[in-house]
Amino acid sequence: MLANLRLPEILLIIAVIFLLFGAKKLPDMARSLGKSARILKSEAKAMKKEGEAERSADGGTAAQSPADAAQQAPRTIQASPGDVASSRPVAEPNRTTQS
Repeated sequence: MLANLRLPEILLIIAVIFLLFGAKKLPDMARSLGKSARILKSEAKAMKKEGEAERSADGGTAAQSPADAAQQAPRTIQASPGDVASSRPVAEPNRTTQS
């Protein structure tokens, strides 16, 4: 279905997106999409690495007991190193945006 799109159809889709969202919001949307993709990628790597470490420590045969699962600390998603906007508390007003 997507392989049948030619240049005029792609340009029409891009024009509709510009009309719906405006030129000011598109960079912000792309930036937030990139942040989300980076977080998803880093969490997937962490889960894979954690799973491999558990398998190697358990010998690959023992299953984790419910008591052990309850004692582990919950995982948190951390902001990327250069991201200062998302590390602010929720109650603090965001001073970077202009009215």
